[in-house]
Amino acid sequence: MSAETVSESSPPGSRSLEAFLEYLSIEKNSSPRTLANYRHAIEKFREAVPKFRGWERIDANDFRDYLYDCMKSGWARSTVRLHFAALRSFYKYLTRREGLPLNPVAEVQLPKAEKKLPVVLTQAQVTTLLEMPFRVDQPKQAALWTAARDAAILELFYSSGIRLSELAALNVEDFDLHQECVRVFGKGSKERVCPVGTPAAEAIHKYRNEARVLDGPLFISKLRKRLTTRAISDVFRKYHKLSDIPVNVSPHKLRHSFATHLLDHGADLRSVQTLLGHASLSTTQIYTHVSIERMKTVYEKTHPRA
Repeated sequence: MSAETVSESSPPGSRSLEAFLEYLSIEKNSSPRTLANYRHAIEKFREAVPKFRGWERIDANDFRDYLYDCMKSGWARSTVRLHFAALRSFYKYLTRREGLPLNPVAEVQLPKAEKKLPVVLTQAQVTTLLEMPFRVDQPKQAALWTAARDAAILELFYSSGIRLSELAALNVEDFDLHQECVRVFGKGSKERVCPVGTPAAEAIHKYRNEARVLDGPLFISKLRKRLTTRAISDVFRKYHKLSDIPVNVSPHKLRHSFATHLLDHGADLRSVQTLLGHASLSTTQIYTHVSIERMKTVYEKTHPRA
């Protein structure tokens, strides 16, 4: 529903909301998921306000009451902050584009984000995972090249640190065997080039030869269709069940492991930020804490006077 198609029966403030979402989509190139999350957050707040009569009638106390209700309902701090990020962005739009004099959300102090360190696999666990496709029997109905494909997927995730959605979207022409790099379109359609290690490059080359993947999607199913993100996640679940790795294994955990292992071996934070495609260095800094915690653990286990 666009700003032009809002009917008179729509809830108050719908025109502004639709115009804001249109602005995010067209001018900010936001993803469909972001648009859906922002719509949900803003509409949920509107429904929570008794006798809502328009965005211009909302003040900071309304947001403080809403925050109190959210926390009392047991929302995670991260969820609360995501909802208020949507509301803050919406009111910035209203002040800049629709002439609202103040942004009442800016006056509300939010709970600090919980600092949860990401779970990281050890290098030995990563090696175990990467070797699994050739160590187990594949189902009889699987394509003959399934093991080679799965090995290439796992190797590429750990070698490049790309996101699940980024890997699923790769086409053959995005991978350069000679330069050992892959071109990725990340969040907001931002393009970056990620280096790929020799083991991963060789695994992809082997898979392409066995599966005769000459063009189109890089990773395909038995029916030669592009693998979905869900199908790729299933690859991880499959090998995790067959392994003795004690923690759940996912594409995102392999991304965490990629970043942490780089820092463990002396990579600088800016380089890791670029490789991960993070817009802000502060997002990457959490891996510094992970690396330090890992070093402390090793120290305490191995130093005679720890």
